[in-house]
Amino acid sequence: MNISSAANAAGLTVKTVRYYADIGLVKAPARSDAGYRTYDDASVCKLVFIRRSRAFGFSIEECRELLGLYQDQTRTSAEVKRIASKRLEDIEIKQRELQSLHDELARLVTSCRGDHRPDCPIISYLG
Repeated sequence: MNISSAANAAGLTVKTVRYYADIGLVKAPARSDAGYRTYDDASVCKLVFIRRSRAFGFSIEECRELLGLYQDQTRTSAEVKRIASKRLEDIEIKQRELQSLHDELARLVTSCRGDHRPDCPIISYLG
């Protein structure tokens, strides 16, 4: 299939598929006699794998490592779990940071009268 069809099947844009090939995340496919990149089902499966990995927030390098494990039938699940556990820890840290930001901003919004007077605790805090 051509790059458009492969990108569509994988839920990605053509530009993203080209980028993944350019950085070597996926092997650049062979070209047809007409010069078009041709993708097989295995390539599309790898692209879907990468899209799902990126949706979880894995970095390009983590995706590269996970993709290597995906293709390695001798892998141990411990290797995969280590990478996923680290990502989960990062997400939990970010959640705590966002909760703290939420709580502080909610406190500021609650303390602001929102009337026609110029004094505002939100502006005071930011200043």
